[in-house]
Amino acid sequence: MKTDHERAIEIFHHELMNHPIFKQVEFKKVTGLPFVYLTAKDDVSQKDIEETLKVSAARAMRGKRLTLAMSYVRKDQAQYVYRVRFLVPQRKMFCCGNLCDDCIRFTQP
Repeated sequence: MKTDHERAIEIFHHELMNHPIFKQVEFKKVTGLPFVYLTAKDDVSQKDIEETLKVSAARAMRGKRLTLAMSYVRKDQAQYVYRVRFLVPQRKMFCCGNLCDDCIRFTQP
């Protein structure tokens, strides 16, 4: 069974591969970090590309407790490179003594 994170990545990949403003989309992992290499059609601005990335990520994250970490890396000729990650919320591992609502003491084993 796939996790929410894995499903979100699949949806995100599918959204970008089928989006009409991109000529080519390539996903690579370099030193364990995910990168997206995008070649856009001629009259598409960087702002449009970033907006498309955010909208596609929002669709992928819908109904899941994930957040987006996206950063522009570089532009090589007609190819844009972004680092795009979906972050999973961290769970508390110990009681800090502040009577938090999500205290580890209240979870069932």
